[in-house]
Order: sequence, then C-alpha cells, then structure tokens
Amino acid sequence: MADGQFIRPRIMGILNLTHDSFFAPSRVPEPEAALRQATEMVRDGADILDVGAESSRPGSEYVALAEELERIVPVVSALHEAFPNTPVSVDTRKAAVAKAALDAGASIINDISALRDDAAMTPLIAERGAQVILMHMRGTPLTMQEAPSYDDPVAEVSGELAALAASAVSGGIDPAKIILDPGIGFGKRVADNWALLRNVSTIRQIGYPVVIGLSRKSFLGHLLADSNGVRGVEGRLNATIAGQLWCTLHGVEIIRVHDVQAMRDALRVWEELLAAGPE
Repeated sequence: MADGQFIRPRIMGILNLTHDSFFAPSRVPEPEAALRQATEMVRDGADILDVGAESSRPGSEYVALAEELERIVPVVSALHEAFPNTPVSVDTRKAAVAKAALDAGASIINDISALRDDAAMTPLIAERGAQVILMHMRGTPLTMQEAPSYDDPVAEVSGELAALAASAVSGGIDPAKIILDPGIGFGKRVADNWALLRNVSTIRQIGYPVVIGLSRKSFLGHLLADSNGVRGVEGRLNATIAGQLWCTLHGVEIIRVHDVQAMRDALRVWEELLAAGPE
C-alpha cells in the first residue's frame, strides 16, 4: 500500500527438490512431481517459481555439486519450456549450479549466502545480467541457529544488507537487478523475526525491492503455542497469511509462499475491498 493505493506483490511459489525441507508438501524431488506442482502454482497465480535443490532448514548441510546439478537442471529446463513467461528463480550458493540454471532458462539467482560462499558468483551474475536475491544470514544453515545475537536486529540487518548490496554493485552487478531478503528465520531469534517484520519498511528504505519468506516458519508456531506445545508446521497457514498481508500493507514487492492459492485469494479479497474506496 502506497499513498492509499493497493500495490499487489508478486507471488513466488516454492518448489523444493529435496527430501528434507521443513514443509513436507513442498518437497517434489522428482522432475515429474515438480512440474505437476509448478503447473498447479501457475494456475493458482504464482508470478515466479523458486526452485531449490539444497535444504536450508536449520541444521542442514551442503549438498554435493553433482547432486545439486542433477536435481536442478532438468526441472529448470522443463519449467522454462512449460512456462516461458513465468520467471524461474534458483535457490543456490554455488556458481556452477547458477550457471547451469541460467543456461537452462532461469532468470533469478536466489543466494542465501548473498554471494559470499562462492567467489565466482558475483562475476557470473554481472556477466549474465541476471536478477539476484541477496539474503541476510549469519553463519550457514548448519550453524545459524546455534546462538544468534543482535543488540538491534533492524539496524544491524539493514546495515548488513546495504553493505552486501554495495559489494554486489562494486562487483559489477546492475543495481536494478538486486533484490533484498532480510532472512526471516535464518540466524534469527523469535523476537528478531518479529522486529524485522514490524519494521519491514526500514528494509525497503535501503532502496531495493524486498522479498519476504515467512511461510509456515517456526516463529509463527511459537506465537501460536498452547498446552500442546509449539504449533506444528501444518497448522500455521492462517498465521502465515496474516503475516504476508502485513508485508503487502508495507509495500513488500515479492512474497515467497508455499500456499499460492491461499495467498492469491487473500490478495483478491483485499484488492476488491479497496477497489472503490470507502463509501
């Protein structure tokens, strides 16, 4: 929402080509299953398809290069052929995987290490003119939740993202191709995630489009905890939609989701209610 005007974010649908991503229904390790789920997502209103072959849940480790390539390339190629007008984003920290994915038709590289894991990633993105998502994370998925600590999470994450973007630009990447992600759930305490979402406008003030991925994450389960304990991932959809609409209200450009239809429906209702203005 800007100046009272509804601005619809792009919906990025998540496809995990893994057996261990934290939300089981998002796991589509076989190419045929990935294509079926992508078809459903595009039909339901996905604007972008985000494909990953390496789980980044807390405690996860790197996948071998050959295995990641074997998972990624056939799926990206099939998605590009089936949906040539739907951008494909590839979630990887490896330049060799990014190159192969771009060759197969991807147009966005979603790097949770923000180009820090592989020195070849920055020149590759610059040369190919691809869009790149730079995500904030301290450590790696294996270590990030061991002891995260911030004095001021909003100021620290904003400052570090600004520095990562500046480094990318100095490496030759077109500023117009950069998207920022504050990394909800990546090396953050529960309170840090809430602080970042409450102040997502501060992240946007850095000057780049923002993507938020909060879908079904554990900090929502902690908020919804009751006598049975932390709410499980399968029971976090309603809370997810509420958080995603908050991000929409504050101008976030891309929302990364597991449940495309639910998000599209929520946005359609909101858009309809705002269309005529108050009576």
